[in-house]
Amino acid sequence: MGNIVAIVGRPNVGKSTLFNRLIGERQAIIDDESGVTRDRQYGNSFWNGKNFTVVDTGGFVRNSDDIFEAAIRSQVRIAIEEATILIFMVDVSTGLTDLDEQVAGMLRRTEKPVLLAVNKVDNSQRQLEANEFWSLGFEQTFFLSSITGGGTGDLLDAAVEYIEEEEEDDSDIPRLAIVGQPNVGKSSLTNALLGEERNIVTDIAGTTRDSIHTHYNKFGKEFLLVDTAGIRKKSKVHEDLEFYSVMRAIKAIDESDVVILMIDATLGVESQDMAIFRLIQKRNKGVVILINKWDLMEKETNTARDYEKEVRRRIEPFDDVPIVFVSAVEKQRIFKAVETALEVYSNRSRRISTSELNDKMLTSIDRYGPPAHRGRLPKIKYVTQLPIAYPAFAFFCNNPKHIKDSYKQYLENQLRYHFDFSGIPISIFFRKK
Repeated sequence: MGNIVAIVGRPNVGKSTLFNRLIGERQAIIDDESGVTRDRQYGNSFWNGKNFTVVDTGGFVRNSDDIFEAAIRSQVRIAIEEATILIFMVDVSTGLTDLDEQVAGMLRRTEKPVLLAVNKVDNSQRQLEANEFWSLGFEQTFFLSSITGGGTGDLLDAAVEYIEEEEEDDSDIPRLAIVGQPNVGKSSLTNALLGEERNIVTDIAGTTRDSIHTHYNKFGKEFLLVDTAGIRKKSKVHEDLEFYSVMRAIKAIDESDVVILMIDATLGVESQDMAIFRLIQKRNKGVVILINKWDLMEKETNTARDYEKEVRRRIEPFDDVPIVFVSAVEKQRIFKAVETALEVYSNRSRRISTSELNDKMLTSIDRYGPPAHRGRLPKIKYVTQLPIAYPAFAFFCNNPKHIKDSYKQYLENQLRYHFDFSGIPISIFFRKK
């Protein structure tokens, strides 16, 4: 679980172009419009029926032209530790460099699958020159054309061979993850919850080699706290690396049911928070937003109400999310945070009977039907909930393709109005009757 494909290599070999291709240009454009982040670093990809997260290590370096070799080496080291599959990119137009050789040396020592992608093989001359890269000794070597995107499909076919399909975990214990930027207070919250009395909690090995889940069971509450190893590891080397914390967050999101996204009250919602929020949403996980360090803000004039309004504005259109103001250090309202996360967990597993669903939703549809497409009115006859781990609904209608996104949003709002799905992304599909 938590399959991460990391793209590594020195600057300017075309890592971000490949990244954009893998997560789909459309997604990149959408993110730009919603101002998520100019330098996107990770996103969701889907290939041959498998979901995985792509991480572009280059995106983590500001002004990457003058990036020194030590920084690249430390990124490659983290990628080797944390990723499932590594794509090592080189550029035929500059040939083999010393830095390529150094990175190759590091990658040859890992047990994990490494795919070598030789980029900019755009003509027959370069096709010949690209052969020198076989000398790096990677059995899986692919030639890509950056101009046409040729070769990407073969590379992906090979990569997803290594991806295990995710098993839906059927244990009834809710899995909660705490994520957020470095220094937002994740360790303080974890320590406040678990306390130092280790006797009430037991560590259980997670699905990734070095993640530890902690079983919490007291005050009548029981849950697994995902990846406490990553949160409590106070190794200074990794602590400041945004890259490291993002890799950990992606894994934790994948291994949980509900994600507690911590935001630093003094900084407000930043683009990195938004990127993590969208990832939680795409992965169909429950989410609770915790505004931490609120004790530092209370002396200011802003009220929690105004602050909350602003946060909701940022996360639109999916703004039906619980927001809790806490102070992990002062232990204020941290128990409220857990209770809220457990409520969201029960929302995620909510099943609505077909009769009740049709009763409520068809009334909403009668009141305001789908707009006409070229003079024809799409008609929705029937709705049912799909039997999967998160809320997803199929609306059966005569011509599914003609239903506009704005109407889909209306249906989602109506579902939220009639049934409690607070903190849960809802999937809506239109099917031909």
